[in-house]
Amino acid sequence: MRIRWYGQGAFLLTGEKTVLIDPFGDMSERAKSSGMVWEYPAVEGVEADLLLITHEHFDHNHADAAVGSPAVIRSTAGRLDSPVGEVVAIASEHDAAAGTQRGPNTIFCFTLDRLRFAHFGDFGQPALRPEQREAIGEVDVLMLPVGGGPTLGGESAAAVVRALRPRAVVAMHYRTEKIGFLDPPDAFLDALGAHVHRLDASEAELEPLLGTPDEPNVVLLAAP
Repeated sequence: MRIRWYGQGAFLLTGEKTVLIDPFGDMSERAKSSGMVWEYPAVEGVEADLLLITHEHFDHNHADAAVGSPAVIRSTAGRLDSPVGEVVAIASEHDAAAGTQRGPNTIFCFTLDRLRFAHFGDFGQPALRPEQREAIGEVDVLMLPVGGGPTLGGESAAAVVRALRPRAVVAMHYRTEKIGFLDPPDAFLDALGAHVHRLDASEAELEPLLGTPDEPNVVLLAAP
């Protein structure tokens, strides 16, 4: 099983099937007009069996990045059939005000190559609700925003990890040398106190990075 990070919340998982999550397009004009630093290259031409889009913000919903006629699940909730089996799509919010500031967000849970994944999109609630925790169930690999701002960061992100007890946390949506907003992952890392794998590449084999539910590993893939 290989995992590739494109920046922000965008990932490609490659195993028996291929899953693309939250791709973004060319952000140069938006970055220029807003004065924002964004140097991640656009996600384009990715072969995928399944495309997941957690919410309809422009840095997460570039569906044209996926080629090969993938199945698409976007911005919804429910238990849905897909090429990788059942996908559990859990309703959540992008903010702490019941979605009234930044809108809805989806947590996606699915199994690929016998590993259970949860991708939290731009989860902005201050904490998981009990019914969300129950719907997520067991998790091996948790892809979690940790850079604060409009999403989780610091102790709030660490609390989600403690609640879900994954084997690995793949950090996302935080400040890197390629992006000029959000916070770095330091506050989250300090709050969680777990072992950290800082990688020199944006792509890696996932299995060697797994810890245990009692001692999860944090994975920091290199900015692309």
